Parts: sequence; structure tokens; C-alpha cells
Amino acid sequence: MLPSENRLRRREDFATAVRRGRRAGRPALVVHLRSGVTDPHGSGEESPPTRAGFVVSKAVGGAVVRTAVKRKLRHLMRERLSRLPEGSLVVVRALPPAGDADQAQLARDLDAALERLLGGGAR
Repeated sequence: MLPSENRLRRREDFATAVRRGRRAGRPALVVHLRSGVTDPHGSGEESPPTRAGFVVSKAVGGAVVRTAVKRKLRHLMRERLSRLPEGSLVVVRALPPAGDADQAQLARDLDAALERLLGGGAR
């Protein structure tokens, strides 16, 4: 589970990450990353933590499948937060193949997308 301070909750934050961030797509998911933004809702005294949010639509599957996908993605993202710049906003959008993917496949797709967004991979 992601710690509370690392969760993306506000609609405006999701929109900022999706509209103004960079995007990398993989077969099971799309990752949107907005690097190092300042938190307009924070106190401004310290750098805001990296926050992540997840979008899993009904196209992925029923409620049980969507919940399982969200849990897997939250667990995988928790392990990767330290690789991201401080104050980043990350939105992970699951695509329909994510409903049938196992945790290892989701991990490979997430790692490949983050690697590309952080400048390590070519198009």
C-alpha cells in the first residue's frame, strides 16, 4: 500500500500530470509523469513528496479485477517511488490487457515506461 502522503487524490493533480506531463505507453498500461512540480496545496516550506495515482476503467474488467489491478499497481509503485524526482506527479492508467496480466508483466511494463520517462530509454 502507498503511504498517505504519496497518494494522488485531487482531480486537478491528475489533470496536471496527464495534460502537462510526459507519457510512455506499454501494452498493459500508460504512465504519465510530471516531474518536480510544486504543491499548490502544501505549506511551501519543504519539497513535496512524489505522489502517484491510478486510473483503472471498466474496460479492464469487473470490479474484482479492477481492484486487483489497482492493488498490484500500488504495490509496484511503492517500490519505485525513490527512483522518481522529488515532487513528481505520476498517473498510471491501466489498459484492458492489464486485467489478464500477472504482477510480473505489470512490473516489466511499469519499469519500461518509467525508464523511458526518466531518460534512460530511446523511442
